[in-house]
Amino acid sequence: MSRTVMAVLGAILALYVVFGLVLPALFGLVKFLVVLALVAFVVVAAVTVVGKFTK
Repeated sequence: MSRTVMAVLGAILALYVVFGLVLPALFGLVKFLVVLALVAFVVVAAVTVVGKFTK
């Protein structure tokens, strides 16, 4: 009986860790990477435009 209770508690804890800690961290990382990619795109576009106008 205690083995079943511990298995259920372990499953609940695993779900808490996945949905409470891992997924928000992954979404935060994805948002950071998207913002970083947008900044890099703007910098590359600005350098390209300035390079074309100076010729």
